[in-house]
Amino acid sequence: MKSAQMRAVNPDIACAEPPKTAQNPNIPAWARAIADFTPRDGREEAERRAMLALIAQHGDALLRRDFELAHMTSSSIIVSRDRQRTLMAFHKIYQSWAWTGGHNDGEGDFLAVALREAREETGIRTLTPLHDGPASVEVLPVWAHVRRGAWVPSHLHLNVSFLFEADEREPLRIAEDENSAVGWIPVAQLEQYVTEPTMLPIYMRLIGRAND
Repeated sequence: MKSAQMRAVNPDIACAEPPKTAQNPNIPAWARAIADFTPRDGREEAERRAMLALIAQHGDALLRRDFELAHMTSSSIIVSRDRQRTLMAFHKIYQSWAWTGGHNDGEGDFLAVALREAREETGIRTLTPLHDGPASVEVLPVWAHVRRGAWVPSHLHLNVSFLFEADEREPLRIAEDENSAVGWIPVAQLEQYVTEPTMLPIYMRLIGRAND
């Protein structure tokens, strides 16, 4: 899941307390993780608010990738125990080292999707969530592209991100339909591996929260 250029936002903007799911009857139960997420900067507050507005309007349709306007995705940053490395995959379409993640495809459990995608894309088996809930939420624009011979129009990924810890000694494998390499990347050298400049700040922000 990749983004286009994002607007710069003042990180010091105070964020309002997020409304609880029960306050809006149009927010389905599966969106509780988003409704109850506490933003930590102005960007997260604005994008959480936009996500909830789309969820209130379109509901369960957003859980399906065939809803072409936007759909829910779940991603993760995986860090080593010493927090010096992050596990990433080299994405075939975007030709960049990237986090793991994918479409919810009807599943309302964001954590379960993030765990599934991380295991499928890297072969890692043991993953420990570092927080009780999401580490971040993002609205990520995806530009039109060809996937497996089919044209995919531009759309939005309404993304819920998690932080996991894993053991660097566990065996890894590639997912041939998604990536061409998998490996532990030194955090200090991440900008040398990530060729998508709009994604690098997202990765660094999440890695910085690994010790929270």
